[in-house]
Amino acid sequence: MATLSAYPDPNPNPFFLFPTTEQTIHSQESLPQTQHHPSSDTTPLSTPPEALPPAPPPSLLHLSFNQDYSCFAAGTDHGFRVYSCDPFREIFRRDFGSSRGIGVVEMLFRSNIFPLVGGGPNPQYPPNKVMIWDDQENKRRCIGEISFRSKVRSVRLRRDRIVVVLEQKILVYNFADLKELYRIETFANPKGLCAVSQGAGSFVLVCPGLKKGQVRVEEHYASRRTKFIMAHDSRIACLALTHDGRFLATASTKGTLLRIYSTADGSLLQEVRRGADRAEIYSLAFSSDAQWLAVSSDKGTVHVFSLKINAGSPGTDRPRSASDPVTSPHSSLSFIRGVLPKYFSSDWSVAQFRLVEGSPYIVAFGHQKNTVIILGFDGR
Repeated sequence: MATLSAYPDPNPNPFFLFPTTEQTIHSQESLPQTQHHPSSDTTPLSTPPEALPPAPPPSLLHLSFNQDYSCFAAGTDHGFRVYSCDPFREIFRRDFGSSRGIGVVEMLFRSNIFPLVGGGPNPQYPPNKVMIWDDQENKRRCIGEISFRSKVRSVRLRRDRIVVVLEQKILVYNFADLKELYRIETFANPKGLCAVSQGAGSFVLVCPGLKKGQVRVEEHYASRRTKFIMAHDSRIACLALTHDGRFLATASTKGTLLRIYSTADGSLLQEVRRGADRAEIYSLAFSSDAQWLAVSSDKGTVHVFSLKINAGSPGTDRPRSASDPVTSPHSSLSFIRGVLPKYFSSDWSVAQFRLVEGSPYIVAFGHQKNTVIILGFDGR
């Protein structure tokens, strides 16, 4: 049970998505502490520029797209920055000073609200707290926080929910008042794997289940329903949802096969192959029409797959027929499907992009037709 402290602070900004109050929640994960949030606009006095050594460039700690892939946010050891994808340009940055790291920063479409979690060797905020940052002009400060006993692994947003992912637990809050709605126990989840749908009128959340290789699907339509999918034999390494939450893509720690499931009934719709060698999967992303799936890995490649799922309307989630015009390429030995190992009859990618091997990348689909956006932790 959480305790909530609120202090009235009217906000006239029409783009602000919930009433502004300074709020502090102390989850059962933590004990109450005195809170003080100094204004980020205060700049300490410094020596003349000529007396200062050259400042090192900031180190990148976090990258994440917003919900429609129109922007992305970057957390650094100095603060955080927000960029537009098309056209590519920096929108703004908030520097908290040298060695003031932000390890998690998430966007809610293009609103002025940013959940922040401290990170790096010298975090700006404790890594066990989610700080709600309001970037409205003349404000630009934290207006609330949620505290836990353990480190926050990731945060997910939608217009009515904020989802906080811990090592073995996920907590779901109402965005309007930061009231905890429920919590979910998970398998060990150090990467903070979780995805939420963005469609109005429904809420789908996917995360690791209670067993190795298992995915939990939480559906909220008229009522709450829970189902479990045994997606892989190995541990889940990455997962993604379509915008409406109808389709789920998963990858395991082997990184060779990617699987697409229906969240409605848990059925396997398609299996595609990234390659034969083990690989660490960094990210998965559906296109807006669910016709394509992109994946990035530590092999220095981004693969794009054609999907054979019918995304036209609910209830028609089935593999396409063989006569459909868009198909994925198969191995040249696929005509003897069922005789040789599954490797030879796998669906393969229709496009690949070569990058620097070993550097983490995240991937998304651009708003322009047939474009892919790739962001690298090497700053490229």
